[in-house]
Amino acid sequence: MPIPGSGLAKGLAVTLRTMTKKTVTAQYPDVQPELPPRSRGVIGLFEENCTVCMLCARECPDWCIYIDSHKETVPAAVEGGRERSRNVLDRFAIDFSLCMYCGICIEVCPFDALFWSPEFEYAETDIHELTHERDKLRDWMWTVPAPPALDPGAEEPKEFAAARKSADKLAAAQAAEAAQAAEAAQAEQAEEGAGPTRPGQDPGPVQNPGSEGGQA
Repeated sequence: MPIPGSGLAKGLAVTLRTMTKKTVTAQYPDVQPELPPRSRGVIGLFEENCTVCMLCARECPDWCIYIDSHKETVPAAVEGGRERSRNVLDRFAIDFSLCMYCGICIEVCPFDALFWSPEFEYAETDIHELTHERDKLRDWMWTVPAPPALDPGAEEPKEFAAARKSADKLAAAQAAEAAQAAEAAQAEQAEEGAGPTRPGQDPGPVQNPGSEGGQA
C-alpha cells in the first residue's frame, strides 16, 4: 500500500529541484535569441541574379510568389551582329501569409537569387501587409549570413577562378599600357634633349680643332 501523501512529497521534491536550477527563460524582446546561422526566418532576394526564369513561382506549392516582367531589346555587341532580347524584372513579391517555408524556391533557383535570412521579426497586424515586395526582400538580403568556408582541399569555385582570371588579364593589360606610356615619355624626353639649339641658347664651349695634342 502506498504511503498516504507520498505523491505530494514527490511532486514537491521535483518543484524544489527545479527551483534550485538556473532559469532558462529568454527575456525577449529585451534579449535577442541566438539563432542557428542557417535558420529559416525569411527569404531574401538578390535581384541582380534573377533572370525571371519563373522556376521559383512554378515550383512553389502554395503559389505565393508573384513575378511580373517585360522584355527589352539589347543592341548587338558588335557591328553587324544580331540584336537579342532579355527579361527585365518589374515585380517580385512573396506572400508570407501563405508561405510554408519549405525552401523549394531557394533550391530550384539556378542562379542563386534567393537565400534564407535569419530575420524573423516581420509580424503585421494586417494579413495583407505580409505580402512583401522586392525592395523589402532586398533589404533582408543583407542579413543573410556568409556561406561556410570551403574545406582546405576543396576545389575553388569556377566563378572565383573566372573572376580572378579576368582580373589578372585586366591588370596585365593595364601594366602593359603603363609600360608603353613610360617608354613613349622617355623617348620624347630623349628627342627633346638631342634637338637643335634654340635661339638665344648658349651652345657651350667650342673646342679649337688645332688644339688637339697641344697648342696650335
